Amino acid sequence: MRSRFKIPAVCDRVFQILKSLVSQHPEPRLQAAWVALQGGLFLFPWMPTLGIVGLLLAVAGAWKQEYRTIIQRPLNWGLAILSGWLVMTSCFAHNRPEAFLGLANLLPYFLVFAAYSRLIQYPSQLRQLAKLLVIGSLPVVTIGFGQLFGGWAGNVPWQIVFGWILEAKGNPPGRMSSVFMYANILAAYLQIVFILGLGLWIERFQAWRNSGNRYPVGQLLVWSITVLGTAIALILTNSRNAWGIVVLACLSFALYLGWRWIVLAVTAAASTVLWASFGPQLGRQWLRSTIVPPFLWARLTDQLYPNRPLALMRKTQWQFAWTMTQERPWMGWGLRNFTPLYQAKMHLWLGHPHNLLLMLMAETGIPATLLFFGLIGWILAQAVLILRVRSEIEPLENRPSWHQDRLIFFTYLMAFGGCTLFNLVDVTLFDLRANTFCWVILSAICGVVARYQGILTSPRFEKGVN
Repeated sequence: MRSRFKIPAVCDRVFQILKSLVSQHPEPRLQAAWVALQGGLFLFPWMPTLGIVGLLLAVAGAWKQEYRTIIQRPLNWGLAILSGWLVMTSCFAHNRPEAFLGLANLLPYFLVFAAYSRLIQYPSQLRQLAKLLVIGSLPVVTIGFGQLFGGWAGNVPWQIVFGWILEAKGNPPGRMSSVFMYANILAAYLQIVFILGLGLWIERFQAWRNSGNRYPVGQLLVWSITVLGTAIALILTNSRNAWGIVVLACLSFALYLGWRWIVLAVTAAASTVLWASFGPQLGRQWLRSTIVPPFLWARLTDQLYPNRPLALMRKTQWQFAWTMTQERPWMGWGLRNFTPLYQAKMHLWLGHPHNLLLMLMAETGIPATLLFFGLIGWILAQAVLILRVRSEIEPLENRPSWHQDRLIFFTYLMAFGGCTLFNLVDVTLFDLRANTFCWVILSAICGVVARYQGILTSPRFEKGVN
């Protein structure tokens, strides 16, 4: 009988915990869309069939409430022009059905970007979304460990319910892929989570240190465990791309914060691994046998997977994509046309050329690629300007809060920088979740840029720069 009375109390406690994870939007009319976005992002990594519902509801809500504002933004005009150009290139594609299918990897995300860049406007929202993304990664990492060390596996019913199939021992075997279809896609997702988690950890660490060690350490402990778990999972993906990007991100944080000892430590560790992998004979064998684990130096030197076909080498793929660009520099061959053309030439199916820039130039032409990257570059340039000068022109009473806001804004720039670098050696465009996370990060940056755009045109801007 007693347990019957305890059940409502337990349910109420669970409800209160879940409610505490949802923050309020500064503009009440956008609250419903904001709640949908938070719930969707939390579920999307490990339960995409449910998470996508929240994300779409957020897009619909933002467009409904802010339609006039969205269509008045010049940046969205640029995306509309790019959309029309991409449709035109598909009409002249080598394989038109494939090209029109390829539009689904870009055009819907332009609508998502336009909605989210209006829905996300404040640094406090950046922090909230970062928390949800980091906490939402815990099931992904846990399943990944079970996959590698417990032999966990799923089947078709799992795909219907959860939206993924779990391959025992990873895909490819021996490399953690968790709920994603391939280890490299998991690595692309985890590097985003790692960078966001590291930014949250630094915030809590600074608060703890500035309070004279009186600040509650609960959240600091949570972020520490999360960052450590994500780092271990990243290592187990065996993704050289993600390894290098994470090292660069750590160095960037250390340089930004002036933590010279971290710079020295990361540089020393990276130099040791590189010496064991590519250094001269003197000391290399000793490092390999005593300090650097074999799976690190063997993976970096490609000795872990030797004798790969020439068609699988990135250099071969990049050369082929560049040849395609030279033959059709204006309109390209059409989206998703690299694969059939490469298969006809090399007799090997390959989904993409492992470089987004070369792929877009080959498939959509140079003008469309320049417009696409030009729009993104403009957003990032404005973000760097705001990051650089706002601390100088912000009123003195607001500078302490901006110091923390500046850190989370910098964290998002690092996360998107990681996405950009990853797509220079791989392509995440074809994975629904990885592609969505990249656009969410960019939308968040753009939303804050739009919010504080007036700073760059204020009379105090020149004084802040000088």
